[in-house]
Amino acid sequence: MGRSSQLRRLRSALQQAQRGTAAAVLLAGDAGVGKSRMVAELSERAAAEGARVLVGRCLDAGETGLPYLPYVELLGQLGEDEVPLVKARPALGRLAPDMVEAPPRVSGADRRVEQDLGQLQLFDAVHGLITELATASCVVVVLEDLHWADSSTRYLTSFLLSRLRSQRVLVVATYRTDDLHRRHPLRPLLAELVRLPAVERLDLAPFDAKEARSFVSQLAEHDLPEDKIAEIAAKSEGNAFFAEELVAAWAGSDSCRNMPTGLADVLLARVEALSPHAQQVVRTASVAGRWVRHTRLQEVSDLVEADLEAALREAVAHHVLVFSEGEERYVFRHALLREAVYGDLLPGERVRLHSAYAKNAASTLGQRGSASALAHHSLESHDLPRALSASVRAASEAKASGAYAEALYYYEQALKLWQAVPEPETVADIDELSLTRKVAYMASQAGEVDRAVAYARSLVRLAEEGSDTDVTADSLRMYAQYQLWAEAKLSIAADAIERAWELVRDEPDNGVKAWVLSVRSRVATHMDVPDEVAMGYAEEALRVAKASGAPGAEADAQISLAIFDEYAARPEKARERQLIARDRAVEAGALSVELRAWYNLCVNLYDQGELTRALTMIDEGAARAEQVGLTWSVYGLEVRLLQVVVRYMLGDWDGAEAAAELPGRAVPDLAAAEVAAADLHVKVGRGRYAEVRSMLRQFGEQWRRDPLTLVLIDPCVTEMELWRGRPAEAAARIENALRVQREYDEWGPRGIWLGTLGVVSYTELAKQARQRGNAEAEQEAVRSGMEMLEFVRDTVRLGRPRSGQLGPEGRAWVARAEAEALRLRGRNDPEAWREAVRAFGYGHVYQEAVARWRLADSLLQAGDREGATTELCLAHEVADRLGAVPLRDALRQFAKRGRLPLGEAVPAQERPVVNPLTPRERAVLDLVAKGNTNRQVGEALYISEKTVSVHLTRIMAKLRAGSRTEAVAAAYERQLLS
Repeated sequence: MGRSSQLRRLRSALQQAQRGTAAAVLLAGDAGVGKSRMVAELSERAAAEGARVLVGRCLDAGETGLPYLPYVELLGQLGEDEVPLVKARPALGRLAPDMVEAPPRVSGADRRVEQDLGQLQLFDAVHGLITELATASCVVVVLEDLHWADSSTRYLTSFLLSRLRSQRVLVVATYRTDDLHRRHPLRPLLAELVRLPAVERLDLAPFDAKEARSFVSQLAEHDLPEDKIAEIAAKSEGNAFFAEELVAAWAGSDSCRNMPTGLADVLLARVEALSPHAQQVVRTASVAGRWVRHTRLQEVSDLVEADLEAALREAVAHHVLVFSEGEERYVFRHALLREAVYGDLLPGERVRLHSAYAKNAASTLGQRGSASALAHHSLESHDLPRALSASVRAASEAKASGAYAEALYYYEQALKLWQAVPEPETVADIDELSLTRKVAYMASQAGEVDRAVAYARSLVRLAEEGSDTDVTADSLRMYAQYQLWAEAKLSIAADAIERAWELVRDEPDNGVKAWVLSVRSRVATHMDVPDEVAMGYAEEALRVAKASGAPGAEADAQISLAIFDEYAARPEKARERQLIARDRAVEAGALSVELRAWYNLCVNLYDQGELTRALTMIDEGAARAEQVGLTWSVYGLEVRLLQVVVRYMLGDWDGAEAAAELPGRAVPDLAAAEVAAADLHVKVGRGRYAEVRSMLRQFGEQWRRDPLTLVLIDPCVTEMELWRGRPAEAAARIENALRVQREYDEWGPRGIWLGTLGVVSYTELAKQARQRGNAEAEQEAVRSGMEMLEFVRDTVRLGRPRSGQLGPEGRAWVARAEAEALRLRGRNDPEAWREAVRAFGYGHVYQEAVARWRLADSLLQAGDREGATTELCLAHEVADRLGAVPLRDALRQFAKRGRLPLGEAVPAQERPVVNPLTPRERAVLDLVAKGNTNRQVGEALYISEKTVSVHLTRIMAKLRAGSRTEAVAAAYERQLLS
């Protein structure tokens, strides 16, 4: 996984050797990054192609090492028929005395000369043996862990590589880059070797964030939830060994806090090799975090300057710390190394060092990051009053820089410390109610809406215990607004905002009153309140806001009034209002209101079918959300989702997937789940069903907690089931989605899309029953399909589109529903499908292609072969460009069945099945498909259980599967197993 380019280079070197030009590859990388696995992959492929593979390993045996150890191991792997080749070279007796008698030792004055001559004879004998073996077949010599090689092995390796010419030989030598300190004896040899014409160096870097997450997911095989997979991937920093150890240790635990003992021992071994002063400095640095500035380390460390510098130089030379030149700081080479060192500290030592860092941070307050450092070190050194005051200050600094998630963290930390500190209001310079309000607000801005609701509930309780009218009313307003955002029980939001209104109804005009009225209008639009009443609330909010100088509430009321303009089918006027509101929000610094305006501007254009203009607005809005740190806030997230959906509709599927890519930093669970839901459109369209099933497992629990998100998921799964030829499962999915939709918004316009997919599902179900000769099942499917059509028609008649009238998207789905209903009853009408093609032509590229496919089918049935061919080719061009594999294959099968020309395309049934699996991998997967465990597979194939696990990891990577079961299913789908 993630090693395709490196494997290609190794295979290229192998092919070069097989053609008669010798080659050598120096495979470099940190410990645990995957060098051995890469070599094992190459060795397996080489052996499968008839090459002779010889593997020798160096061992860590101290400074002197074991002379020629890897070459001794190489000779031990020769077969009986190859022993005469060794015996023909007496010099090899020094490496294999059991095969050939070693030459007699010389004593006296000529001993040194004889030794040099003997070494040369030995080197020449090894070179000659490998050259002669290569006459029968290509020889691959693997030398592992060259960083531990003794001097004799290094000299022999240099000799061998310098004489690679026209032999059928490939030498692959691995070594750890993190073990090569500046005076390591291998360094000068490497500098010489890379200058040789036959030698190339290949660096194996750690996995990037996406590869690491995928690797951990496949290792876990669904034993770990998605958040833990993300945590392990982040901790491993792309190191395959670290990831495997963490997965193995934490598969049955609830947290990733405790490092596995074996992994800690491996990491600490590097530190324990340092001098006492260097170890002391590393321990001190570990308390600072992943990195520490030189000046801070100077002030905290007990060492004198000269000893400190010498210790740091040693830690850097041995790759424990890395010096960052531009920032004058030392960074631990790996986060887990720092974690292991920190975890090894004694409790008293840890508290003492944290206290020293806290004292240093207190002296630099005002500098960026000092408050957060003071909060952390004070808490860890048990100075709770100072931790409380510093947490409040750190949160304020984070908020000022737009880091809302960090601000939420520190405000929450302050709230947790509140009851543990005497006179907290004096210490923190803030009261509990104000602090709770800040926590609730930060949670809403960070995209943690459920937490915002919980904190707002606490805020209301505190306010009602003894605050003035305005404070209580504004707390209730916040609670109602967050309930609305969470799309929880609207009755709770309505009750809260009405209680707020009763408190301010008779109060003079002010900003709180304006905000209460504005939110009251928004809540009313979701309840059974007449439009004129809800609009009246917004107009009054606008008046009060202008009168009292509350620009944020003014902009919010303008946005609500713009939405009422849309209800009245005045989209242009609505856009004008939204632009005014957006600019007013910018002037007021009301970021949430500004993003609400951005979102509604985007939706306005989307509803009018102006997708290209909408995308421009969406991209600008998303950029603004990122600029102010509100990407995962309620409206920042909505704009991000529109980015994915509109790009999908316009046919920019790669762009849609890029927009759905989550950053490496933490993303709120709700945001991650909703973005993943939007991304399903492309994955289903491209036939990546294994990935879809994996996402259903990863986010299933989160999606089930949010019924409205589930309504978006089920249609995608419905389409997947239809493409897989499972119409009954598709119908069940869409019925579930419609049930949820009716509970929330019975005649909402989304029901048109859902109902149309219901018609499609029952059409395919009726077709299946017809083919099987089951008339009763066919009639039942037709009846259910017609009920779906009636639901679509009722939704058009009774529903209220936001734009005041049914927009292009809604009309297109209605056209498809009507065309599908005719197909359901056995009347495939070309005119109905022409109308569907025209309707989707507003910009929904993929659905237009699907409609053309159905139009081609109806034209062929009507005898219009030329027209059918035209529509077929247009649809195929789109499917091919999008990478819409299921649609493309269906079109090719249709062309073959109807004997229609399709340009250069190859009908799906004639395309050769390219099997990416090696014979061994196919054998492993075949046994797994029959229900065998890893141990049983290993016994059947005479390989170890661990080797079986390695094969399965590669198989899952090649088939993009998340588990053994998915790999088997994917293999059957692609006809790789029979």
